[in-house]
Amino acid sequence: MNLSSFMHNWNLILLIVVIACAVAAGYCDLRRRNIRLFQKKNISALVYLDILSTAAPLTMAGWVVFGELRDAGGRIALILSALFFGGAIFVYLWSEGRRAKQFQRPDGIVWGEFLILAGGARVALRLIGGEHPAFDMFSIAGLIAGGLVIAWVLPRFLKKREEHLIIERVAQQGEVQQSEYTPPTAECPHPERWTMMDSMTAEVEVLEFLKQIVLTLKPELIVETGTFIAASTIKMAEALRANGLGRIITCEFDPVVYAKAKERIEASGVREWIEIRNQSSLEMEISGTIDLFFSDSDLTIREDEIRRFLPQMDGNGLILMHDTSSHYKVAREAAFRLEHEGLISMVLLPTPRGLMIGQKRAGRK
Repeated sequence: MNLSSFMHNWNLILLIVVIACAVAAGYCDLRRRNIRLFQKKNISALVYLDILSTAAPLTMAGWVVFGELRDAGGRIALILSALFFGGAIFVYLWSEGRRAKQFQRPDGIVWGEFLILAGGARVALRLIGGEHPAFDMFSIAGLIAGGLVIAWVLPRFLKKREEHLIIERVAQQGEVQQSEYTPPTAECPHPERWTMMDSMTAEVEVLEFLKQIVLTLKPELIVETGTFIAASTIKMAEALRANGLGRIITCEFDPVVYAKAKERIEASGVREWIEIRNQSSLEMEISGTIDLFFSDSDLTIREDEIRRFLPQMDGNGLILMHDTSSHYKVAREAAFRLEHEGLISMVLLPTPRGLMIGQKRAGRK
């Protein structure tokens, strides 16, 4: 085999390897989004464009490298630059895809960013390759198209509440367990050790903890505020079923979220243990003594909730309040106020989002 034939075969192998890497990246992106090709779920076309955009930089870089190596005396600076830009854009867009899943960023945002970055990279490569003018119709089209995509998807996204965005994603892609998104705090420096289903449902470990508390306490009446998609409700109801006694009353103010929570509860297999209400926690009337109270509604009203239901708490009952980490502050400061006023005794569990466990001081035996 002569040198020319060897180089041709080597270049072809390189191109195949790069394309294979891009295909693998696309497949991994599908897996982490819990999407299967040809599934019946109504996945937005923008999601698929985001996935293709994540893998595309590798293919583009491989094509440039292949083109340079195919010609004798390929420009090393251009080859290295193409590999650098392709790799850097891929890493950035891959992390953007992860953030889109964790923070409910709009579908299509990765596609728009890819068009802008690809257009900019093309300009840089033309400059490095000594081509003038550096801007061409493809570069300009990419920059303009990317800007238009972002200008189109972002306003539509910002009009929706985070709760509704999560419900839409779950309806499309199902629930996906992933690393906790909350940043490190002094009390919890390694939040990545915890996992979550979404940015509003309690951490997976906290959900399991709630179930174990119910199994341990054997409460007859649980009151929960902020049902959301009923993940914590169902977990505690599973424990009630195992105990063979008790009930949980949960409330959700948002009618859209309430409808979704009710649908999930109906399909959970523990419906008989749950009473769900579409009303404000500050207007909800509860009869009887509360054995376990879990406050997980809007941060600004959780203190008022505890004050409102505190007289109905059993002296040996527990009060739980989520999101009491130093990152959120609102619920944490509320817990300290309640303790300083002598209303409760409490401890703060150092989970990523924080969990307060309290007990009213009056009436303890």
